[in-house]
Amino acid sequence: VQLQASGGGLVQAGGSLRLSCVVSGLTISTYALGWFRQAPGKERDFVGAIRWSTGSTDYADSVKGRFTISRDNAKNTVYLQMNSLKPEDTAVYHCAARPWSIATAPKQYIYWGQGTQVTVSS
Repeated sequence: VQLQASGGGLVQAGGSLRLSCVVSGLTISTYALGWFRQAPGKERDFVGAIRWSTGSTDYADSVKGRFTISRDNAKNTVYLQMNSLKPEDTAVYHCAARPWSIATAPKQYIYWGQGTQVTVSS
């Protein structure tokens, strides 16, 4: 199983980025894909997730209305569209997979990607 995240970078506050996570090696329709972020010295926090089979999503309060998760069935790829970025969004962003339903705790996810750095300057 591989989860390959990409798309991070440096952006000014108020800007946008789109992260991608390409998934291989599992029957993705039976999984939920989550995005988490970890800033230096802090715990890994839930950002949002999508249940692949239904497309239903859930988001952390801190990103609601600014971030959107979507999927591309043909490409086995999940996206995290991040708009109106703030300096406090700076972190390493990871994608992760767990069977079936969305969960918000990192320990509930089985497979993890390597992470991509997002830096938002003020």
